[in-house]
Amino acid sequence: MNNFGEMRRKCRLVEQGFKPGCCLTYSDGEWRPACEVSLIWKNSIPYRLIHSYAHKSPELYFSIYQSGCNWSCKKCHSWRFTRYASGIWMSPKDIARISEEYFTRNRENIYREPRIRATSWHAHELCHGCGSCILAGSRSKYCPNKLSLNQITLLDDLTWGPARNIISFTGGDLACQPEFYAESAREIKRLGLDLWVLFETNGYGLTPSNLEMFREAGIDSFWLDIKAYDERVHRELTGVSNEWILKLPAEIIDRGFVLEVSTVYIPGWVESDQIGEIAKLLAQVDSEIPYAIIAFIPEYQLRSVRPPTFEEMVRAFEAAKDAGLKNVRLGNLGIFVRTMEEYEELMSLEKSK
Repeated sequence: MNNFGEMRRKCRLVEQGFKPGCCLTYSDGEWRPACEVSLIWKNSIPYRLIHSYAHKSPELYFSIYQSGCNWSCKKCHSWRFTRYASGIWMSPKDIARISEEYFTRNRENIYREPRIRATSWHAHELCHGCGSCILAGSRSKYCPNKLSLNQITLLDDLTWGPARNIISFTGGDLACQPEFYAESAREIKRLGLDLWVLFETNGYGLTPSNLEMFREAGIDSFWLDIKAYDERVHRELTGVSNEWILKLPAEIIDRGFVLEVSTVYIPGWVESDQIGEIAKLLAQVDSEIPYAIIAFIPEYQLRSVRPPTFEEMVRAFEAAKDAGLKNVRLGNLGIFVRTMEEYEELMSLEKSK
């Protein structure tokens, strides 16, 4: 199909009336748009540059890590392969193959989530990954007690947890080039294994027409990472505006997708005031939207920025709940929880709210 060659020479976002991303990716000694570096077409078949794939915690599902991205986030934890092209070329059929291998490997103990729980957010309700039930022969007092022992397996990162029936695209994001994801979702669904397809995304490529394509293809859910509420801060963090991103929760919900949202708390950049505004926006769409507030880990171009404190994370949690959201959790507890007393306080806070 020669028309796909023409598509690659033009920014697909611009063709749809949007502004281009901040997408330069390094390959072969030069910086080029991510769609030229990490996406190719062969015989009318799209191939994506895949860095790796694994079954890890805390998500407890099968994650496919992509190279190349349409943003250049200062806080990116995957910059080594999203900003610098790395990996192997995989077609939608290859994606289906590794998804089937994941299912087959865990066939005896696969944990089948309903579609509404095709999220990262709900994993913490099943298992905290401590492995006490296996290694010590007894459950932690904090265990959710939702799983039997035969549903716990050793994950690829050497933690413990279930294998959930979810396949996720993560790492880099090229939703602005939708065909690869749409056809991958179709191939996964053709397996007939009741696997849900989740897209972890910055949202920039989720234009109305792309969302329609994804819905028709069978993508089930989106994990939307809203980086900031303030547009100036968002531009400084990512290189682009968040005008469309803040409209996306309603666009996604209206089309029947499952949605979860996250925001990273970055001291001096994204704090309780912005998190409260994001939560208010979400609550106006649907107060049941799961929202994760994740503690920042110094990385990439923000290595000099400190992590948040326990008190800061608690204030952010309270701001999100006060905005009207019912399902809020804090992530990266090991970054800001320093004592058992703080952990107990956090558990009590989540239950009380």
